[in-house]
Amino acid sequence: MNEQVLARSIRDLPDIVHELKTKSITLGYGAANRHVRLSAAWCAAQDFIPVPAAPATIGAYLASLATSHAPSTIRRRLAAIGKMHRFNGLLWNPAHQDIQAPLRGVLRAHGRPPKKAPALTLDMLRQLVETCDRSARGRRDRALLLLGFAGALRRSELVALQADDVTEVPGGLRLLIRRSKTDAVGQGAELGLPRGRYLTTCSVRAFHDWMAVAQHKAGPLFRRISTAGTIGTEALNADAVRYILLRRAAMAGFQLDGAERLSAHALRVEFITEAYAKGMRDEDIMRHTRHRDLRTMRGYVQRAGLVAESPAGLLDL
Repeated sequence: MNEQVLARSIRDLPDIVHELKTKSITLGYGAANRHVRLSAAWCAAQDFIPVPAAPATIGAYLASLATSHAPSTIRRRLAAIGKMHRFNGLLWNPAHQDIQAPLRGVLRAHGRPPKKAPALTLDMLRQLVETCDRSARGRRDRALLLLGFAGALRRSELVALQADDVTEVPGGLRLLIRRSKTDAVGQGAELGLPRGRYLTTCSVRAFHDWMAVAQHKAGPLFRRISTAGTIGTEALNADAVRYILLRRAAMAGFQLDGAERLSAHALRVEFITEAYAKGMRDEDIMRHTRHRDLRTMRGYVQRAGLVAESPAGLLDL
């Protein structure tokens, strides 16, 4: 595909989106919105109709991503386009041969195992928390790490928390998650966080320590802090969670190779792993983590126990 044509189409995205909206087409939210916009730009560059898209158009679009995008990204693009069609009451058949044949071809030629976030062990979490001093930045980071772990929160959910989304109740805190990856319509969910057994890893105490210096009862819970230590009014963005985690990991002296770089998702992964190790039931864990797919959740646990639970360990080798 001519890169200049695509670049021009992306610049024309506002016009493309406006045209779709005049036809009462809802594009979706967040990442799904971005995926749909990019597919619309590609269609415009090829003089294809983006909505409703013919199966052959979708297949050609997926094929165009083969050498530049990971299979997981291509699947997300397809899911976003499908969700947009279904949401707007448009005909959508992802099993159509004109879609599945190119998709299988792409995965067969360029497929590779998806990268999975490594778990952050409890011992590692304690070491991260120990790097957080009593400054505003240290208190914010401690609260962010511990609430993120205890709530099994996605980074987008962490930065979206408002101060009044956290309510003190007998024995701990109640968190309101207004919107999440699996709750695009914003029905919301509530989580309970009990007081921890240890002061250093108690999410409730960390929350109160942060609020003692933040001193705001409304607006974003986790805010930007200037180099001078001044607490701002703007919320952290999602990428900031990863940077905070990596910065604290460096301060703790962690040695991480390229294959096992920590991500913000590691907090969520370790909660699931620890919950399984404590014998919690699948449904109880899924209610807390708000997973909808049992296979996805168990995948993290299976990866963590690849060596320890391998049947090869029972052999006389």
